[in-house]
Amino acid sequence: MKTSVQAGVAGLLACGTLLTVVLVTRDGDDNHTGVTYSTTSKGPYVALGDSYTAGPGITDPTGTPTGCDRSAGNYPALVAAELGLKGGKFRDVSCSGATTADLTSSQHTDNGTNPPQLRALSSDTRLVTVGIGGNDIGFSSMIKRCVAMGALYQLTGSGKYFTEDAPCARQAGSDAVAKKITTAGDRLTRILTEVRRRAPEARVYVVSYPAILPTDSADCGREMSLAPGDVTFIREKEQQLNTTLRQRASEAGVAYVDTYTPSADHNACTAKNTRWIEPLVPDSPAAPVHPNARGERGMADAVLRAVKSAL
Repeated sequence: MKTSVQAGVAGLLACGTLLTVVLVTRDGDDNHTGVTYSTTSKGPYVALGDSYTAGPGITDPTGTPTGCDRSAGNYPALVAAELGLKGGKFRDVSCSGATTADLTSSQHTDNGTNPPQLRALSSDTRLVTVGIGGNDIGFSSMIKRCVAMGALYQLTGSGKYFTEDAPCARQAGSDAVAKKITTAGDRLTRILTEVRRRAPEARVYVVSYPAILPTDSADCGREMSLAPGDVTFIREKEQQLNTTLRQRASEAGVAYVDTYTPSADHNACTAKNTRWIEPLVPDSPAAPVHPNARGERGMADAVLRAVKSAL
């Protein structure tokens, strides 16, 4: 028996009014590499995005190419299951390491090539989730650099931090990161226009990134080896990225899913049995500084709340 949500979604899909999009960025052209999607596999729900969507390391990998590290327990799969979308009605083309460019160009991984993600969309698509943007600003490499510099600071001053210490922030430069965020926003705007062109009957949701670090900068040294000032720096840059995603979604006339607020008390520096994001050395199956199964479940719940409110 269908749940009321499944029945409502089925009705919206039937009359062509539902599309959810979650985004993570890079730009480029829709080139042709001989790898194409089967027309019959294009279903009502298409999931687009980067590793925070793909969920590397959480459960048995699924889909091709294997280099995308998609998990059968990522939030798109959980959303699809909750909505009763199976088989050809659900297509997950998210890929670890993706930028906005990989939505329109092929992405070459260590094990196979992922076609341009937007090719999975069609006039039959009704639900799309896109989680993108972090790789456009080099968020992963920035965290690694900040961790390395934080480790050096731990070796000074008898292993103690000083609250004003922010070696990585000084090197990276707040203005430089802010410019990358603006550029990522510009790319997202173009992507959303293209999504609407390819899937004109869709309702679109841009999904944010969950909270990685805590509000109290002094609470994360042991788990992440970051100087307190750099905890603040990284947290603020993530919030700025999410703000840009929200603003560009609003300007494009699409919805925005906030995963940051519900995850604030479940960041990488909280207890292992409550955290949504794993620290540098994961205690649960997941990639370092990425959502675990609990985090993907929390993100799925945020998307489902948005879908249900649309009903």
